[in-house]
Amino acid sequence: MENQNQEQEIREAIQAADYALQCLDRAESHLNSASNWGIIDMLGGGLLTTMVKHSKMDDAAADLNEARDALQRFSRELQDVHSFVDFPFNTADFLSFADFFFDGFIADWLMQDRINTARDQVSEAKQRVNAIRSQLSQMVQ
Repeated sequence: MENQNQEQEIREAIQAADYALQCLDRAESHLNSASNWGIIDMLGGGLLTTMVKHSKMDDAAADLNEARDALQRFSRELQDVHSFVDFPFNTADFLSFADFFFDGFIADWLMQDRINTARDQVSEAKQRVNAIRSQLSQMVQ
């Protein structure tokens, strides 16, 4: 019975990891797009370019909020698995990227730097979630 419970908890953690990765992928895509539009904007893109860039940033902000929630759910699911196996995962390492991204922006170059920083942090979060997800998958094979 305990083995079935363990396997169910692991599967739930894998599902939470998959959803978190989907959210992170969407955020990364929108951050990449915002970054590209930001470069064009810094080179003198004009009002339309600025509007598109801000639209992409709004999309990224929504995705980052969803990713933050998904990472928190993944962390809770890992706590359920933790009774069986110890996985080092601290959501505090990843949840700050959204807070950093949402702060007010002063100038285009500062905005570009923040987009790139958020993009790097999303990439790091994806790598860690993928590593833990891989370990979980090996446990139920």
